Amino acid sequence: MTTKIKICGLTRPQDIETINHLGVDLAGFVFYKPSPRHLTEDQAAGLASKCARHIERVVLLVDPDNDMLDTALACVSPHHIQLHGHETPERVAEIRSRSHCQIIKALPVSSADDIAKAQDYKGLADWFLFDAKPPEDGLPGGNGETFDWALLNAYDGAQPYLLAGGLRADNVAEALRITHAPMVDISSGVEAAPGEKDAELMSQFVTAVRAG
Repeated sequence: MTTKIKICGLTRPQDIETINHLGVDLAGFVFYKPSPRHLTEDQAAGLASKCARHIERVVLLVDPDNDMLDTALACVSPHHIQLHGHETPERVAEIRSRSHCQIIKALPVSSADDIAKAQDYKGLADWFLFDAKPPEDGLPGGNGETFDWALLNAYDGAQPYLLAGGLRADNVAEALRITHAPMVDISSGVEAAPGEKDAELMSQFVTAVRAG
């Protein structure tokens, strides 16, 4: 099985050039103002238009209303919508119907009970994203924190998932050995500064994933 790679929080044209060259599978664009990776409408549209044809576009939203959802859809024409807030199963169903996109539902993890919450979204999410539970004053994602990957041994859902949270080139092989995740998602682990991706770190991460 070839592990897919998603790089999230892209903010600059040179970052898109890098992921196109590296053959990354998914590109993530953040619509969340408190994040250093937040994009304006024009920025998002410009970056999305530069993605290679093989790269699937993802918009990351946090408890979006319909206006925000429609804006993100118009800017990026995404293949996937990643929901990183407290969206209820009912709201996820509404977003899925309105957007006609595949849904990635992020679930913050610190215990086995958090993994079990995936059952609430069965049949509504196409993918789950298991990420480290953020600190109370932290962002919903992109905090560079890991969780106990062995907790995922309890996951028996039918939907595939992305592994996120504190991944780097020097630990992703171990994470994949433990979880056998079909896709990995990285943001802060390939940054020189918050919101500023580093081409060499991205290259090292992709190499490490493919070597595994």
